[in-house]
Amino acid sequence: MATAARARVAVVGAGLGGLAAAVRLAAGGCEVELFEQSDGPGGKAGSQQLDGYRFDTGPSLFTLPHVFDELLATAGRSLGDYLSIELLDPVFRHEFSDGTVFPAPAGADRFAAEAERVFGVRSARVEAYLRYCERLYRIAAPVFLNKSLHEISTFLQPRVLFSMLRSLQIDPFRSMAAANAKLLGDPRLVQLFNRLASYNGSNPYRAPATFNLIGAVEQCFGAYSVRGGIRAVPAMLARVAEELGVRLHYGTAVDTILRAGDGRTVCGVTAGGERRAFDAVVANLDPERTYRVLLEDSDAPWYRRYVNSEPSSSAIVFLWGIGAEFPQLQLHNMFYGTDYRSEFARIFEDNDVAADPTVYVNIGCRATPEDAPSGCENWFLLINAPADRGQDWTALADRVRSAVLSRLTHALSCAVEPLIQTERQLTPPELAAETGSFRGSLYGLASNRLGAAFARHPNRSRRYPGLYFCGGAAHPGGGMPLAVLSGSIAADLLLRRV
Repeated sequence: MATAARARVAVVGAGLGGLAAAVRLAAGGCEVELFEQSDGPGGKAGSQQLDGYRFDTGPSLFTLPHVFDELLATAGRSLGDYLSIELLDPVFRHEFSDGTVFPAPAGADRFAAEAERVFGVRSARVEAYLRYCERLYRIAAPVFLNKSLHEISTFLQPRVLFSMLRSLQIDPFRSMAAANAKLLGDPRLVQLFNRLASYNGSNPYRAPATFNLIGAVEQCFGAYSVRGGIRAVPAMLARVAEELGVRLHYGTAVDTILRAGDGRTVCGVTAGGERRAFDAVVANLDPERTYRVLLEDSDAPWYRRYVNSEPSSSAIVFLWGIGAEFPQLQLHNMFYGTDYRSEFARIFEDNDVAADPTVYVNIGCRATPEDAPSGCENWFLLINAPADRGQDWTALADRVRSAVLSRLTHALSCAVEPLIQTERQLTPPELAAETGSFRGSLYGLASNRLGAAFARHPNRSRRYPGLYFCGGAAHPGGGMPLAVLSGSIAADLLLRRV
């Protein structure tokens, strides 16, 4: 293969993972071209304009800014020069089915003090829980987040070996919910932290307690708002990529990944009807589509394993332009259902949505006022749902909409439906069509069993030399920081081999 200074690499998909890979590869001396079938960057981090309202249509919570800063540092740049972020305080407004309202303050000590006031759980107990979450993160991150799990060289590194020796300390043998019930006690506080399983599309009553590390990410390390909305994040990465010389081909779908005469070694792509030669390809696509469509290889072992594994949850999304203001609400708001265990069982066992589902409401104009007309608000509502298995989504979405309106009308003491000035809804089949995600599952595979982290698709293909994977369905998983890490990991593996 060509040397790094001359290697030509195609990146397929301008999601956060693909953009991160493009930046890292260009900074490493590669000649990079990025192909995106849409008319701009973002992937799942999309944006929509509706009648004077603008909505982010994907991820909405910005965490772990150091991940973005470390990526930009490889190109001699700094996050602060490209993106304006502000620490959220409170992080979330939580409202429970019994009417309890808990605006979660930033910082472990302040969160614990407020939890004692609202829930009656001693602040020392809550602080101990958050230290437990942070300990999980410190031990697990070097192995499960920052490096490939599918390369022997990873496990020969001193820091990784040290973390592996402490593997029993990451609480892998009980569920998130079991750990939270024991460590926190109050069912409302337990529900608050159980919800974090949905950040990777999993069930807290089955997912290993290791994933309680997400509590440290959100509550100890800080969550941020982004000026301009989440769409500013992929736009920032695209700008850096262009500055580094990456050629961005928007509105250009890749139809085929080309292979050399041996039938395996990747040698380019077909894009826009034209064959283009490359030394390597990075696929920022769902692995199912990559194998089935771009490689025409439905017999690949990873393909069969992927499509036969348990998919992550999907969502029913409503975009509502609201012709009123609700000053009591924050940027991020949770309205919890009455029976969380049943809610997740309905999703993962019955392929259905609970009659009284938990509702997430993001109001983007809290961070970017111009995203809604004066005196109005742009509401992005997300309700966890199963992956698409042929359900009657029209009927299901109508039922969920009625439940959401009833829940919010009761919580806000105001009839919400008459305030909706414009609306769009997205169901799992539509999410699958718009994002290319298999069955609309937002995070690839669910993490509902021990060892699930090793089941995510590797960042480097052994079946197809020269092919690399990144994005939410590849290691280390979904969410903005992890998608960026996946791109960086894939790029670093590629750079070692060029």
